[in-house]
Amino acid sequence: MIVVWLFSAFLILAGMGLFMEKIIERYKGKGFKLTPQRMAILKCLDGNTSHPTAEDIFREIKKQFPTVSFATVYNTIQTLRDRGELLEITIDPRRKHFDPNPAPHHHVICSSCGCLGDVFTDYTEALRPPAEITERFRITGNHIDFYGICADCQKKEMRNNTHKEEVKRCQRR
Repeated sequence: MIVVWLFSAFLILAGMGLFMEKIIERYKGKGFKLTPQRMAILKCLDGNTSHPTAEDIFREIKKQFPTVSFATVYNTIQTLRDRGELLEITIDPRRKHFDPNPAPHHHVICSSCGCLGDVFTDYTEALRPPAEITERFRITGNHIDFYGICADCQKKEMRNNTHKEEVKRCQRR
């Protein structure tokens, strides 16, 4: 059993190629132990723009490592967050989302399905706080959450509205 697990972990990690090298270089000598599970978590997060929750990441990692615990995934995410490698997005009071892009940016959230997107426009000048604030605070950053209806949900609404109109027409006959 252990031999099979080690071999499958080797195959997964071997398939990472340049990604592995990049991650190993980035974390080498920083006190961050790079276990196969952690490497898989880092691979799952690399370039991920879906803003996954810890549960999302756990489900994905569990496919490769059936014995991984949620605690391992959660603790790794928290460590990455504490090191500034992940942003924790708390727009949903029930679930924390994580953004592997720690560069300053904003988010757009679909009010219908909850999907998240990135907004990379800098609004610093437009959001300049009034003097009574800057006299009391040294501003270190800002974050805007835009809300709207995503394209997929708009299409669903259009289909539903079209269907409702057809039903009304049929009822009038």
